[in-house]
Amino acid sequence: MSIAARHYDAVLSPVITEKTTIVSENNQVVFEVPLSASKPEIKDAIEQLFKVSVTAVNTIRVKGKTKRFRGRPGRRKDVKKAYVTLKDGDSIDIATGL
Repeated sequence: MSIAARHYDAVLSPVITEKTTIVSENNQVVFEVPLSASKPEIKDAIEQLFKVSVTAVNTIRVKGKTKRFRGRPGRRKDVKKAYVTLKDGDSIDIATGL
């Protein structure tokens, strides 16, 4: 099984925040994914790219905030996050990259 280009397109970047480091104690990793990505696509991509077993994928869509820049209203982009639960014993070191 080779890694296809669609696997690289299914995962944009890891999310590194205080909350994601707390969730990592429960064997979970958080990634930013495209809005069009489905749970089976995300699961397949993570398993192929990082050579781990995924037990569950939970997704959340975060609507972009309306902000002001120099008095003019603007809007941040919408983001979809994937909370990936790994099998016990598996881990992903997101600091090293692919």
